[in-house]
Amino acid sequence: MRRSTRLIGAATVLPVALAGLGLVALPAAAARPTPAVAPVLAAAAAVADGTGATPVPQVSLLPRTATSYPFGAADHQLVPQDLSRDGYVEEEFLVSGTANVYTWPTEGPAQVRTPDAPYTTRALVRRPAKGQHFSGNVVVEMLNPSNLFDLNIGWAVAHRQMVANGDAWVGITAKPVSVEALQKFDPQRYAALSFANPLPLDDPANCAVVAPDTRTTERGLAWDIYSQVGTWLKSDDPSNPLRYRSTTSQVEHAYGFGYSQTGGYLVDYINAIHPRVVATDGAPVYDAYLVAVAGGAFAGAYPLNQCEPAPAPTDPRRQIADVGVPVIRMMSQSDYLAGIGSRRADSDEPGDRYRHYEMAGAGHATPDELYYSAEPDDILAAGQPVPPLRCTEGERSRFPSAIFFDAALRNLDLWVREGIAPPRAEPILVRDGAPVLDEFGNVQGGLRSPYLDVPTSTWFGTATGASFCRIAGYEVKFSAAQLRDLYGTRGGYISEVRASITELVKDQWLTKDDARWLTKQATRVEIRR
Repeated sequence: MRRSTRLIGAATVLPVALAGLGLVALPAAAARPTPAVAPVLAAAAAVADGTGATPVPQVSLLPRTATSYPFGAADHQLVPQDLSRDGYVEEEFLVSGTANVYTWPTEGPAQVRTPDAPYTTRALVRRPAKGQHFSGNVVVEMLNPSNLFDLNIGWAVAHRQMVANGDAWVGITAKPVSVEALQKFDPQRYAALSFANPLPLDDPANCAVVAPDTRTTERGLAWDIYSQVGTWLKSDDPSNPLRYRSTTSQVEHAYGFGYSQTGGYLVDYINAIHPRVVATDGAPVYDAYLVAVAGGAFAGAYPLNQCEPAPAPTDPRRQIADVGVPVIRMMSQSDYLAGIGSRRADSDEPGDRYRHYEMAGAGHATPDELYYSAEPDDILAAGQPVPPLRCTEGERSRFPSAIFFDAALRNLDLWVREGIAPPRAEPILVRDGAPVLDEFGNVQGGLRSPYLDVPTSTWFGTATGASFCRIAGYEVKFSAAQLRDLYGTRGGYISEVRASITELVKDQWLTKDDARWLTKQATRVEIRR
């Protein structure tokens, strides 16, 4: 049944994708303008003769010992997790192969710049221990390197939903600077990792790059690595941990996830690489995408290789359209104004299933991204400073953006599996380039929650201070007198929160697990006469 499901998906996606590449014609009713696409005749020929399919990389388990464990391991996070309590296991793998370095024409998907560069990276896998508990979904993300080491952000913001649903999560080291940090953290464990530049230093095509990357490495290897890891997880290769005890992969759907910098990487992948993969493989590696807090002029795209610039903020290559699989893009209150160019109409068209969401109240740089990544001692061992949890205004905003990501991941899966389209939401209300605020100083519009609709604080998307405080946000709590005036009693407040939660669950904006969690949080609010 799994195999037939993939074939149906291929039959649906391939004509749309090839039409976007200029290789086949769609019926007039289905034709849509597609930005940044052009013919790729060699890719079409590859489909015809069966060559060019994404290869399965060579993968080997990295054993854990008493003195050697994965960077960012669950039990070595700032907030340690015992995955066994949830019936999960964690494994780390070395992944090796060859990757093309691509260039990105202003019109069209990627073209090969330098072929077949050897690489070795690592993949951190968290999955249900037993196959019967596995949902068939795997969420795959390029680990965020913005702090110059790997952050497990996808796991941080959506692990409640993944665990509740039985999904697997895979994080991939995707940038040379992260390799450098890993090799400082554990030189022996990570000795084999390499993003070596395939071009010698005296090659005119090996250009100078901005620090901290150097001319001896190539960040543009990430794209084929991402395709190949997804292909591995869907393959029947004996090294695939998602085969469980079967001879075939138990993966039914792979979902691409990226956050901030790697959200921008995902925009590159969707627009530059995804069409090539569909053309050569006959189906996409990733069956849907969740692009987080990256869009427009805010992390909206990155250089496809280290020699060429990123597409300009107004470049149509930063927009997402006509992908052929569902895409959800989510911006936060910290970044939606800079990223306003990513706004576009939602769509339920078969070849252009798309939702754009803006999370009212949510900060971009959250405490969760630090809670669920490497512990401070390990960050220091990797040669990097520990990012601060406090900014000038106080602690990073505690706004739980995870509630939005949990629902988005659940809704994305329903869209793929059952064709149930996610709800639509208005963006955050903007007038004359500034947000329109309510009587409490909170933004209007966007994704809603009891934190803004039954407020006890004013939520800000920006702060001041070191590191990423400018996009961390903070809150200003209401006074006791304000709370009494608004709600009278603690019971009155809880009643309003429950009413808000009931509506949000009914409209698919909250999962039931998060509804219970939010109700519990509400009981902790003190309102005294």
